[in-house]
Amino acid sequence: MAADPVFLDTNVLIYVSRPISQQVLREYLAVATRPQATAPPLPRATALADIRRFRASFEIAADNPSVLDRLLQLLATHSVAGKQVHDANVVATMLDHGVHRLLSFNTADFRPFIGLITLVPLATV
Repeated sequence: MAADPVFLDTNVLIYVSRPISQQVLREYLAVATRPQATAPPLPRATALADIRRFRASFEIAADNPSVLDRLLQLLATHSVAGKQVHDANVVATMLDHGVHRLLSFNTADFRPFIGLITLVPLATV
């Protein structure tokens, strides 16, 4: 058992039952396997096992041609560029799949899209 356990409320289980995109899985691999200032990288085998478990546990929202169409619309109407394109693609995927609420620790990244999506901030525990 963890030294400082956290009890999960029912709503957390509801949030994690929502779709995630393939991009989110790719970003997980990129972040989890690179050295961080606060933690060493996960071993590649562990990160790959995590992705297999996530794919088995979550609904994966397809990144199909209509997602690209939505992304292009978002980029034409919102002032985002560079790394923000990845965030815009998450929003495009959400909208294409009829998901309008985003649970995130990094809500600031998605502020340009308020009005299209609802941000549900997670506080660190």
